[in-house]
Amino acid sequence: MIRPSHARIPSLQHAISSGAGGVHSPEVSLVSARISDVIDATPRSRLIVVDLAGRPFDFLAGQAITAGLHGHHERWPYSIACSPERSREKDCLEILVGLETGRHVDGHPSLATRDMVLDIEGPLGTFTFPAAPDQDRILFVAGGVGISPLRGMLDHVLRRPEPFRVSVLYSARRADEFAFISELRAHVDAGRIELHQTVTRDDGAWNGGRGRIGRTHFEAVLHEPAATLCFVCGPPQFVSESAGALSALGVPAAAIRSEQWGK
Repeated sequence: MIRPSHARIPSLQHAISSGAGGVHSPEVSLVSARISDVIDATPRSRLIVVDLAGRPFDFLAGQAITAGLHGHHERWPYSIACSPERSREKDCLEILVGLETGRHVDGHPSLATRDMVLDIEGPLGTFTFPAAPDQDRILFVAGGVGISPLRGMLDHVLRRPEPFRVSVLYSARRADEFAFISELRAHVDAGRIELHQTVTRDDGAWNGGRGRIGRTHFEAVLHEPAATLCFVCGPPQFVSESAGALSALGVPAAAIRSEQWGK
């Protein structure tokens, strides 16, 4: 991972990705841009929308940036939560920011409000969707805000001409902590994806899957292990356990691509 000398990178470990499938990464640049909107995504996260104002910012689906409020030296890593196609259409970048970490640290994006200016450096990372996958089945596995780069990849995949068969396995602490869930369910209703959700903490209002993601969850979404390209993003233990379960079920190691984050 490219690590600027003035940036603080405590949480996103791009180097563990298995690679970008030979795709050349766009050049890293630094931009300062106005925040056009801050949207409550879940009770513990916000979607920050940054207005690019016509300035080009090329990136690959799944890549990341470092970001901090303008005028502060430190920047923090965030996956880009939109696809390159959506970014060009809306002339913006979107990042999903958790509210539990850094909210009392000067310059942290969790303190952002509309019309503030965000300093952004990127794109960064090799956790990207390949230009020409060998597989026609795709499985996205998200833990919490690990949905961020997978949302961008998913939108990118659904715009491609290839007839990919896409499944999403999404784990959150509680029923109200699934970011982008209305968007995902709209894809389900349109027959574009298969979605399985599970919550890891007791939630009386939840009627779906429960418990930490394990073998039975993967068996429900992994229809052809040897022909499925898998992308896993979430906390370190979640990523490690998910990768182990996928491997045990017959997914080739080269077809398991992962990125982890943590406090």
